[in-house]
Amino acid sequence: MMKDGDMELITEIAKFEASVDMEKEYRIGWSWRHVRIWPATLSRLFKDGFLDNVFRSNSFTGYRLTEKAKAIIIANRDEGSTEPKSASQVNLGDDLFTDIIGHEDVKALLKAILLSEKPVHVMLTGPPALAKTLFLWDIEQTFGEQAIWLVGSATSKAGLWDLVAEREPKILLIDEMDKMNAVDMAALLTMMEGGRLVRAKRGRELDINNPLKVIAASNRLEKLSPELRSRFAIRRLNPYSRSEFLTVVRGVLVRKEGLSNEMAEEVARKLDGRSQDVRDAIRIARLAPQVGVDQAISLLLGGETGANSD
Repeated sequence: MMKDGDMELITEIAKFEASVDMEKEYRIGWSWRHVRIWPATLSRLFKDGFLDNVFRSNSFTGYRLTEKAKAIIIANRDEGSTEPKSASQVNLGDDLFTDIIGHEDVKALLKAILLSEKPVHVMLTGPPALAKTLFLWDIEQTFGEQAIWLVGSATSKAGLWDLVAEREPKILLIDEMDKMNAVDMAALLTMMEGGRLVRAKRGRELDINNPLKVIAASNRLEKLSPELRSRFAIRRLNPYSRSEFLTVVRGVLVRKEGLSNEMAEEVARKLDGRSQDVRDAIRIARLAPQVGVDQAISLLLGGETGANSD
């Protein structure tokens, strides 16, 4: 089953293959640099049967479209649906944000922005362990390759600019934006103003126009410059109650991590009183199949386990 954005990707690859001599110039295939698609994405398309791996070495992996992918493209063309989806054409679906309890005003705002033709930027703020990261996760899953996820503490100006230039996303998702350094924040200003990226670098010039929407999360606003804050519609999220937090944990573990209802209930119950961070629950859920829930909590959070198991 194709994921959102896959039709657009294989269509673009088909256009590239049609523009070159695959039998002579690219007889060992093309690489991610030729089609400007991230290596991890190409690896997934290969596993899903849309690409053949025709050559592999330590420094080069060569791909080409499979007959399966070509047949899908032809079928779509016959149906008149080969045009890639724009962000405004994406079907958000009724289940978007259903694993997030409350915050109905924020949900409505984000859905309107995601469907808008022109960029509007949003900053979600509030204490840790709220739904800020969950909103970003849901958007990333819905928009697939059209969205890029970044963590503010792990960006660099060159990496951020190159990533946006090569992948040309429609949506930039930034978690922990208050931890992003001042240079990166300044770089964002030009991207958010009109989507234009201009940079002079030895051996390479960069000047492209790629309007994008920035949806960010930040625990604190005081570290952000007034100029950057003015680019965002800012929405503050209130803390969850204990029962709301447990409901969120169970929903996330079942829908996003594939746990059974029973296992999700066990993780939520045993985490109660130990943490108010959904990310802790996800880490425990991923480790639990190997060592069990109690041991996962002990290893990840430390201290005694089983205190809330009754």
